[in-house]
Formats: sequence, C-alpha cells, structure tokens
Amino acid sequence: MQLKQQRKIIFAITIFYTLFILYFLFFAFGRVGKIDHNTGYTFIFLPEDFFRLPGLSDLLHPTLMDLVGFGNIAAFIPFGILIPLLYRTSFVRFMTSFILSILMLETIQALTFLGSFDMNDVIQNSLGAAIGFGAYKLGFRTRNIRRNIVATGISSVILMLGVWGIFGVVDHTFTKEMGPFVAINDLRDSTGNPSTGTKPSSFKVGGQDVEPQYNVYSTEGKNKETYMYSLGNKKEVYLFLNYGIPDQKDSQGSIRVTADGHEFLTVSVEAGRHEPDMSLIYLPKANELTITIEGNVTLWDVGFREMVYSWNLATGEPMLPK
Repeated sequence: MQLKQQRKIIFAITIFYTLFILYFLFFAFGRVGKIDHNTGYTFIFLPEDFFRLPGLSDLLHPTLMDLVGFGNIAAFIPFGILIPLLYRTSFVRFMTSFILSILMLETIQALTFLGSFDMNDVIQNSLGAAIGFGAYKLGFRTRNIRRNIVATGISSVILMLGVWGIFGVVDHTFTKEMGPFVAINDLRDSTGNPSTGTKPSSFKVGGQDVEPQYNVYSTEGKNKETYMYSLGNKKEVYLFLNYGIPDQKDSQGSIRVTADGHEFLTVSVEAGRHEPDMSLIYLPKANELTITIEGNVTLWDVGFREMVYSWNLATGEPMLPK
C-alpha cells in the first residue's frame, strides 16, 4: 500500500472517530432533551477524585461513574496515535494543542447546556491522549504496518495498566479513611467538671434491648444538661451517637450537637415513638464539641472516628460502635 493511500485511510479514520467522539460529547445520553431543564451554566474548575480509576473489584460490579472514568481515558487514546501518524509533531506541541481543544469543547458543552465544563474530564481526556502518543512512539518503529499496529495496541494496554496502577497508589495514598473508633468517656458537664456518665447497663427503648458497650449519658435528673469535649485540635471526624428514651421514662426530649459554635444536629425524641436510633455526623474541622440533652433522652456509645491518611492509620482492627 502506498504511503499516500495509507495517509488517506488514516485521515478518514481520524475524521470518523472525531465525529463519533463529538456525538458522545454533545448528543449522547439524552443531552439535547435536558437543555430545557438546565437553569445555569456549570463550570467545575476543581477536580475531585481524578486520580481514581475503577479497581479490579469495581470492574466486577462497575457503577456508571466507574465506566465514565475509565472511558474518559480510554476513548481518547486513539487521538494520541492517529494525530502523530498524520502530522509530524512533538509530545509537547501535541499535548498543548490537544488540551486547548478539550478546554474549548468543555466550554462549548457548558455554554450550550449540553454538558458541563469539568476539569476532571480535561485531565482524564488528556491523560488518554498522552498514553496514545506514548504507545505510538513505542509501536511505530518498523516499516511493517501490521506489526506496528499490533505493537502499538500492546503498548497502549501496557501503558494503560501502568497508569491504572500508579493512579491506584496515588488514590490510596492521598485518600483519607476512617480511623479506629474512639469512645468519648471523659466529657465535661455544664459546670466544667469531668463526667463519665453512668455505668453502662442494659435497658429497653421502643421494646428493644439496648446494651451499651462504652458509655451512657443523660440529663442525670435535670431538665437539661450540656456536655463538652475537646478534640485537642482541628480534626476531620465522624461522630457516632446512639439515642432514645428508655421505656420506663414517659417523656420527650431533644439532642443538639454543635462543633465550634456551628450546629450539626438537632433531634426531638418522644417516648415510645421511636426505636433506638443512631446518628452519624460529619464534622469537617472540629475542635470544641458540645452535646446538649433535654428531657429524658439517653445517649450511649458516643464516640468518633477521625479521617486520616492510610499511612497514619494505626495497626490492628478498628473498634466499631455497636
């Protein structure tokens, strides 16, 4: 096959593939039908989780977002192969042109309400093009076109797997996880005195047996009691607390949780109307924790799990609140 014919075929493939991608960018997934429902432009400049690709376990039961994240990279690998085959270009020049093109397309998507401008997509698409360019450089080293295509395909798979592995390591390294459960057994009451609550013992709430494992807090005969706890410094935590009104007490009450003056939870409870309940409260940066109890509400197994990076996780299995 002559070089000119090969070039025509490659050019035709590039045009058709570009139109195919443009269709998915602007018209697929019912984008046109959603235009009337959009009330404003969507520009996402700060990417979230762009380091995450679906893991092996995710591929067994992939979600739509897993497939989108993987496809955002894989779908743009061919551009990194086809464009260098048509035009002599360096990696820097190719990537600069490609990124500018993707930025333009993302902007058009947002302005026409056919999608959103998402920097996450720009990063993933550009990564796919970079993988394709690397595969082209590794694969097209001989005059045998078939051998070059096979070598490029294998190189694409190897580079994609390499990126997959690197992204997995980066995602694991920079993603926070819940640390061990820490029971809060040293609250201070409204007078500033230490309070360990009452001794954990079984009781019934809504006809169900409750057996606290760590602590029990209530108003201790008052109408209202406020407990305070200091985390020591600003921490990102999930606060756990179980609550209810014991069956032998026929009253109502409420719980209010604040952190550094910001309210995160207010719940009203009535006797005999609720089964034992649990609240999981996310506190982004908390230091001074305040829990206010009114009426006959009882709290038990109050504690938190701090969000920490994997290298800071303590060894051993974390305790989980019951």
